[in-house]
Amino acid sequence: MNRLKTAIAATLLALPVAAPLSAQTPETVLTGLDYPWDIEAHDGAIYITEKAGTLGIWRDGAFRRLPVHTSEPVLNDRGGGLLGLALSPDFAGTGRVVLYQHYGTPDDRRNRVIEAVLDGEAWRETRVLLDGIPGHSLYNGGRVAFGPDGMLYVSTGWTENRQRPQDMESLAGKILRLTPDGTVPQDNPVAGSPVWSLGHRNPQGLAWDGDGQLFAAEHGQSGHDEVNRIEAGANFGWPLIQGDETGEGLQPPLAHSGGTTWAPSGLAWDGDRLLVAALRDGGLLSVTPDGAVSAAVDIGARTRDVLVTDEGIWAITTTRSPRRDGPSDDRLVLIRR
Repeated sequence: MNRLKTAIAATLLALPVAAPLSAQTPETVLTGLDYPWDIEAHDGAIYITEKAGTLGIWRDGAFRRLPVHTSEPVLNDRGGGLLGLALSPDFAGTGRVVLYQHYGTPDDRRNRVIEAVLDGEAWRETRVLLDGIPGHSLYNGGRVAFGPDGMLYVSTGWTENRQRPQDMESLAGKILRLTPDGTVPQDNPVAGSPVWSLGHRNPQGLAWDGDGQLFAAEHGQSGHDEVNRIEAGANFGWPLIQGDETGEGLQPPLAHSGGTTWAPSGLAWDGDRLLVAALRDGGLLSVTPDGAVSAAVDIGARTRDVLVTDEGIWAITTTRSPRRDGPSDDRLVLIRR
């Protein structure tokens, strides 16, 4: 029994159980990826960021690995690099993408959100939407996504600083909400602040259900990984509480892993439940809106991201550990149902 199945078995002792999903055999369609992080789909193509600083395009069995030219060099180191990707709502007309970039030096790490467009055989940074996000060797968050309200959501990590997640003046340990041009929406919880929710440890997955409800997947400490139902202005408690612990004004998770580890990363909505990419050797988890957890599919590798295309295909990337050197065995996997 691999570690994903062991973790699920332990988790189910404390959580309601969802009916298992039926899925066809995973099909590897692309190999040789190098630490892929985020994937998006548009018009039959799948766009894939890789930590070293590329944004590739897979279409009809062919892959173009294209560099991203940025005004600040990408710092590709352990949990940092070129991370999140979001296609602008007007992507079909503008080709505009939004990226989450780790930069600086190992002694002065930072994160920022930039806009880029395809210019020949490379992506070119066109402007910085948000800067000043604290960085860390591991805990950077890194997801960017446009919500059904047209706003840009950004997840940031706690940077191993116990004050920052609860500090409204810090951008660390938060989910942020911006307009597409990087300004603060007038209807955010606190006037002039991009903070949408706080008290997060290392959220790396964002997804919305069919009713526009936002969910986030987040790494816990020594287990206690979480899936949260996000509300405006809510405080999810880190580092004050975790798991089943409670505190006044603090939100409990929708589901958590207890003492076992999921290492959740990408998150996607699939009709009536969430799919969670699990980095801890395995595949996808399924989490229903009432918090029932089950194994969705076993990929047999660390699963970084999951996307449900408009055609209902599950697109999944696998990634080796950033702590392990050696040749890449990272891949893009499709499940056609």
